[in-house]
Amino acid sequence: MPPWGGPAASLMGAFLETLIGGLMTGMLYSLVALGFVLIYKASGVFNFAQGAMVLLAALAMARLSAWIPKGLGIDSKLIGNVLGFIGAALLMIAVAWLIERLCLSKLVNQEGITLLMATLGVSYFLDGAGQMVFGSDIYKIDLGMPKDPIFLFEKVFEGGILVNEEDLYAALIAAALVAVLALFFQKTSTGRALRAVADDHQAAQSIGIPLNRIWVIVWSVAGIVALVAGMIWGSKLGVQFSLSLIALKALPVVILGGLTSVPGAIIGGLLIGVGEKLSEIYIGPKLGGGIEIWFAYVMALVFLLVRPQGLFGEKIIDRV
Repeated sequence: MPPWGGPAASLMGAFLETLIGGLMTGMLYSLVALGFVLIYKASGVFNFAQGAMVLLAALAMARLSAWIPKGLGIDSKLIGNVLGFIGAALLMIAVAWLIERLCLSKLVNQEGITLLMATLGVSYFLDGAGQMVFGSDIYKIDLGMPKDPIFLFEKVFEGGILVNEEDLYAALIAAALVAVLALFFQKTSTGRALRAVADDHQAAQSIGIPLNRIWVIVWSVAGIVALVAGMIWGSKLGVQFSLSLIALKALPVVILGGLTSVPGAIIGGLLIGVGEKLSEIYIGPKLGGGIEIWFAYVMALVFLLVRPQGLFGEKIIDRV
């Protein structure tokens, strides 16, 4: 069958190209937002340090993977990345343990604003510690993902649909991690304990679930999520201290999807990603550009006014 041609086909091809690009970017937003949701569900803490965790994990991965063994007769880049990932993962687990031991365990049953300020302090500490230990240069993470664009659906649309191959691989990695986390929460005893803690802390304690251990686990899982997000963003943009600001893009995602919903983080990220790309292409030229910078926050503001709990969040009803 010959490719579909004509102006209508060109418009449809451009729309699908933008849509696919938005979905792939949204998947990466979801990955960062997932860290916020995991910690909030298990401990009731809105973790302002998530962006700093992404940065710290990416710095550790970049610096540790730069140590490439010589003369092993195998792919030195691969073994360097594997060692870097393992080292960075162990670092994030150690950070999770220290945060629980030195911070959260001392603030049990405190007001939400106290915990929020504590995570803000942790954020600045991790930023400073990362700079002190790993330096402030811009580092590169080379995951070996192809960066050349590819063309899809060439038999359907004339010229095909242009897709960034690196973004495609990154989105697939993010989707795979989300699937693994979903299975972890649904099928393992630890995952079920995490869900029980999320539903009711006191009830979980009453049946013998140790909150301190659960908090360490969930912060460790959030740290691994931050590591994967940092690897992907570091591969795309380079590892620099502005990387921690990516977490700010995840805030509209959790507002949109719901602060207590893992599926909401995914759907919210996809909606924000697609909305940004479509508005940039179709609305941006009429408004003078720059819409991609503020679109997500305006969308989040609208949801706060109309549905404060987000698409999948739990509606809180106070009886007086």
